[in-house]
Amino acid sequence: MTATIALVDDDRNILTSVSIALQAEGFLTRVYTDGEAALKALIDNPPDLAVLDVKMPKMDGLELLRRLRAQRQTPVIFLTSKDDELDEAMGLAMGADDYIAKPFSQRLLIARIRAILRRTEASNAPREGEAAPAPVLERGRLTMDPARHRTLWAGEPVTLTVTEFLILETLAQRPGIVKTRNQLMDAAYQDDIYVDDRTIDSHIKRVRRKFRAVDPQFDAIETLYGAGYRFSEE
Repeated sequence: MTATIALVDDDRNILTSVSIALQAEGFLTRVYTDGEAALKALIDNPPDLAVLDVKMPKMDGLELLRRLRAQRQTPVIFLTSKDDELDEAMGLAMGADDYIAKPFSQRLLIARIRAILRRTEASNAPREGEAAPAPVLERGRLTMDPARHRTLWAGEPVTLTVTEFLILETLAQRPGIVKTRNQLMDAAYQDDIYVDDRTIDSHIKRVRRKFRAVDPQFDAIETLYGAGYRFSEE
């Protein structure tokens, strides 16, 4: 099935050029020039993935993502200003799956879109002829069901993005074993897509925050400074 990509940006030149590039790659596109115009459409008729600019009039990308995340888990890539670390950190903390700094390569954007869509598809039940779904993973109070993209902590649901789910799953598969940031990058980002250490650290912080919302004592993800992260069952 052809994937639909929503583009939200107040720069019409970017909307036009990116839309043409995506359509040439076989995607369907919908374009919106501000957050207010996009919000209802993204909720009522969700695309497969949304690309959001951060700085827009009426409703910026951060507020749009906050409202969207309250009702939908649509994968999101943020477009941020060059070297604007605050935008990047806030976007990841609020649930964006990835970010790209402007000016950006359309080729890079398309590669990241494809990678996220593949990860999203991998979390769903397999189609005919594909391998059986991954078994439910249980580690102490943690339960992860990859086929349903469902995560529980002590029976309470925790909503994770696809990237967050893959990072946590990688850690939980081998409790006590330290995973480097590079190993976590390989698990969550395919196709040689570059992300820096700060991106993985931001994802880990966000995962911890989500678990602590249901259990303030959550400490199952340990930081080994200079080495990486590991999952502890208790």
